[in-house]
Amino acid sequence: MKLVSYVFEGEVRVGRLNAAGTAVQTFSGEAGGNMLSLIRLFEQVKNRDEDPLDWVELDRVQLLAPIPRPARNILCVGKNYHQHAVEFQASGFDASASENTPAFPVIFTKAPSTVIGPEAAIPAYLDYSESTDYEGELAVVIGRGGRNIAKEDALSHVFGYTIVNDVTARTLQQSHRQWYLGKSLDGYCPMGPAIVTADDIPSPERLQLKTWVNGELRQDAGVADLIFDIPTLIVTLSRTMSLESGDIIATGTCAGVGIGFTPPKFLRHGDRVDIEIQPIGKLSNPVIALRD
Repeated sequence: MKLVSYVFEGEVRVGRLNAAGTAVQTFSGEAGGNMLSLIRLFEQVKNRDEDPLDWVELDRVQLLAPIPRPARNILCVGKNYHQHAVEFQASGFDASASENTPAFPVIFTKAPSTVIGPEAAIPAYLDYSESTDYEGELAVVIGRGGRNIAKEDALSHVFGYTIVNDVTARTLQQSHRQWYLGKSLDGYCPMGPAIVTADDIPSPERLQLKTWVNGELRQDAGVADLIFDIPTLIVTLSRTMSLESGDIIATGTCAGVGIGFTPPKFLRHGDRVDIEIQPIGKLSNPVIALRD
């Protein structure tokens, strides 16, 4: 099932897309209020017959990020694709470690205020160093929380999958020798366009991630290239913290980010970033870099 958050007639709603992706049907009651409630109640409502007349054409609604305001920081993984780990180390922007391939997952977070939805503008003007970069990523949405989750049970805790753009102010990331500030500027985490439930993606390692900037293909890699796969990430995180329903894990980006080019290809005013992972869809955002 493909789930979306959206605004229709001035109200924020949560619904499911039809098979063609052209119309959305709102969940009734508490489950239709916000995505976190739907995740919590999903097993009770997923097979419920909603009003067949309650379908709205998608072009009449404004899509939001599936989880517009996460309850907690977004959990992120750095240097988690083999080729990206090499390009990041070679770029000179990596102040975290000297090795190409990390021995353990590199974990950091992004603030909830970073999240924006499809077609919302990335506010690159907030980065006074003018070094804003894109990072297309597959994100995992936790359904059933837990602690000390066994690897063989890890995927059963996944509610679904979405796309995020881990937008980064590279100079801030480098200067502070940690990643939180450079990755937590307001609006620096586009998310969407939907959450596809885990039953429709039984083998996430088979997914393909592609990123375009102004129509130029920059990133193209399979999720199978992850250094630490999704079960390993869930195990690692749950050993030190309790995962909760609605938590978001951004699994890392692949090679082809702006700092991988010489000279770097940072985002500029008027650029457009498109990230595609099927069957989730395509996440598209323009860039605004001019200051008032």
